[in-house]
Formats: sequence, C-alpha cells, structure tokens
Amino acid sequence: MAPVKSLSSPIVIAHRGASGLRPEHTLASYTLAIEQGADFIEPDLVFTKDDIFVARHENDITGTTDVATHPEFADRKATKVIDGESHTGWFTEDFTLAELKTLRAKERLPQLRPDSAKYDGQFEVPTLAEIIALAKAQTKKTGRTIGIYPETKHPSYFASIGMPMEARLVAQLKAVGWDSADAPVFIQSFEVNNLKALHKLTKIRLIQLMDASGGPADKAAPRYAAMAMPEGLKAIARYAYGIGPNKNMIWNGVAPPTSLVADAHAVGLRLHPWTFRAENAFLPALFRDGTNPATHGQLSAEITAYLKLGVDGVFTDYPQIGARTVAAFK
Repeated sequence: MAPVKSLSSPIVIAHRGASGLRPEHTLASYTLAIEQGADFIEPDLVFTKDDIFVARHENDITGTTDVATHPEFADRKATKVIDGESHTGWFTEDFTLAELKTLRAKERLPQLRPDSAKYDGQFEVPTLAEIIALAKAQTKKTGRTIGIYPETKHPSYFASIGMPMEARLVAQLKAVGWDSADAPVFIQSFEVNNLKALHKLTKIRLIQLMDASGGPADKAAPRYAAMAMPEGLKAIARYAYGIGPNKNMIWNGVAPPTSLVADAHAVGLRLHPWTFRAENAFLPALFRDGTNPATHGQLSAEITAYLKLGVDGVFTDYPQIGARTVAAFK
C-alpha cells in the first residue's frame, strides 16, 4: 500500500519527556528529550494546594514520587473518588509547591525500565513555569522551536473542588506570549467541555484525546468510539485542531487499519496518536524481539508503519528513535 500523506509535517512529541530513559515529568527527562530531537515536550498538568500548575501524570503522586518515605506527610494519605474511580494515596492538591519541592521523582515502571530507575531520588517535581522557561531557553540555544504540549488532567475533578484550570492556564501561556494558533503549543484533554471552554478563551491549538474504550469523564459524549465516527469527528472539528487517539484506534498491528486517519483528515483534523514505546510489553507481536517484556523491540518499524498511514505526529517515550524515524521518513 502506498503511503498516505499527512496533513501536516509529522512532529515528535516527547511523552512526559524522554520517559523511557529518565523518570517522567522531570526537567531532566524534558531536557534529554530536546537533546534527542523532540519537537514538543509534554507535561501533564495538575494543581498544587496553592494553585500552581505542576507536571505529574496524575494528581495521585504515590507511584511517581518518594512521598511515601516522608513521615512528615504520612497524615496526608487519603482516599478520593476521581472520575468515578476510588484512589488511595497522596495528592498534589493537598501539598503546597514548597512541600512538593521536598519530594523527589521516581521511575513509574522500574521492572521495565531499570536504567531509568537508577535516577530515582534525583529530580524535583517541576512547575509549568519551569517547563516553559526550559522550552524557551532550549529554543534559543538550539535554534529549533521547542514547543510544549500540556494536558489538563482531570479538569472536571479539579473544577469540582474549586480549582478550574482553563482561565488560569490560558493566562499563564498568554503571559509568555503564547496566545495564537501559531504559538508552539498544543493543549490536550480527554474531556470535551474543558476543550470547548478553552476554545472560547484562546486561539492556541487544541487536541481532543481519545482512548480505545470508555468515554470522557465529563460525560459530554457517551463513548470515544462514537466520537471517532465521521459525525463525531465533525463535531470535534468545531472546537479542536486535531485528535490524539490511542494508536490502536488506527491500527492494532493485526487487523487492517481503520478509516480513522482518512475520516479525521476529511474534516481537517490532524492525528497525533499515543503512545509509542520500545519495550516488548507495549509493542504489537510483529514488532517484538523475543519474549522478555522489558526487551526493546522494533519501535522504529512501528512508528514508520503509522507514518505511512498518514498520521501527523507521534507521542513517544523514546524521542530519539521517534526523531530519527520521522527524519528518515521525511
């Protein structure tokens, strides 16, 4: 099959930084990703108790920091219902920034990524302001435009506890000169009303995230599968620049590819699928090397297959492989 042309020159999005090689959402992870050729670095944004955006995959920081080893915070452990699911642990919204800065990041998948786990205990939880400063400094240093690709995490939950995200995020980006469709920024969310609210506040490009199952936590649509149908994509195109689908919604490595790329492109939406990871545990069978889940398989071949299907960018934990593969494909 001949390659399908993307709508935009494909970009490499460093998923939580170079998160296959350093503990995720740290300045070290983001810096390495930029050195390895990423076009964008991706912070997942949650709030501190004092209303400051920090980068963590979840507001539950039990698995990504050493908070459990800090006796002074033992009484902060709590059980909360977030997006309909019960979670027990420590949560960013219960810590001031100063308190969070006493914690250190750790590798979330140490069995699969022991080399990254060697850096446990070395890096702080970064703020959005620090990540923006890094992107701007590296843009100046490298001569390449380094963008950021923030995700608003659990915006309905944070709004429910009196911490709405939209206006504060837009204001912080506007303060550094990022308030237009050509700013080196994408804002992404798995929720819908969050993005619709942002659409009214900013011209920054918005990305509707979608998973292979379930639906948005804000119940704005019943299921992502319906949103991925032609009519659903038309609705998304009214407020978003593109979609960030689970890569399996495009192709699962076994069955023939779906029509999602063509359907999205037909209404002008770009596609930035997630997440491309090197470990066998995350690869389709045809790209694995051996049977050890931690062994690295043929990630470049997998990314190439999606580029041939016409995607406009890829989220990857290994931006060096992503950047080299995209450059070779171009």
